[in-house]
Amino acid sequence: MTDPIRILLADDHPILRQGLAAVLNSEEDLEVIAEASDGLEAVSKATEFHPDVILMDLQMPGMDGVEAIQRIKEKAPDIGIIILTTFDTDEYIFQGIEGGARSYLLKDSPPEEVIKAVRAVHRGESLIQPRIAGRLLDRFSQLSKTPVSEEVLSPREIEVLQLMATGSANKEIASQLFIGESTVKTHLIHIFNKLGVKDRTGAVIAAARKRIIKL
Repeated sequence: MTDPIRILLADDHPILRQGLAAVLNSEEDLEVIAEASDGLEAVSKATEFHPDVILMDLQMPGMDGVEAIQRIKEKAPDIGIIILTTFDTDEYIFQGIEGGARSYLLKDSPPEEVIKAVRAVHRGESLIQPRIAGRLLDRFSQLSKTPVSEEVLSPREIEVLQLMATGSANKEIASQLFIGESTVKTHLIHIFNKLGVKDRTGAVIAAARKRIIKL
C-alpha cells in the first residue's frame, strides 16, 4: 500500500477544521498531519511538516491566505495548495490562483468534491469548480483583448493606489486593507507593470491622468 497523501488544514475556525479532518481521515489514502489557525502558522507548519497538499482559507487573522500561499510557494513550490473559502469574488479568485493555488473551492462544496480535489492536486492536476472556472475564462478573455499598456487594474489595486496617493507607506496600506505587506508589494508590482511605470510616483501620476484615482 502506498503512503497516504499528507494534508495540512489552515483555517481559523476550529470546528470546520475538526469536521474537515474527520472527512479526510476517513479515506484510506488521505491523512491530516497538521492544522493551522492563521496564515503565519500555516507557513510555519508547512515548513515543519512539508505536507503534500494544503487546504487554505483566505480570510484569516494575522496573515491572510494569499500571502501565506505566496510564502509557502517561495519555500516549497512542490506543495499543492487548494483554496477552500467562502469568498467567490473575482479579486480573491485571481489573487489565489496567481499566488500559486492549484484548486479553488467554496466551503459549501460537498465532501466528495474536496476529496477529489486533494487527489487531483496531489497528482499535479488542477480542479476548479465550474462556476469559478467560468469567471477565470471570462477574465482571461477580457485580458486577451486589452492592450498591456491599458490593462485594467483590479478593485484592490485601485485601493492600494488611492492610499499610496495619500502618502501611505506599505505597512499602513496593509493595515488599512487588512492584508500582508508582501501582498501590498505584489500589488505594486502588478500596478507598475500595468501602468508601464517604474515607481510609486509614476504610478500615482499615471493613474491620476487616466482618472483611475482622484488626487
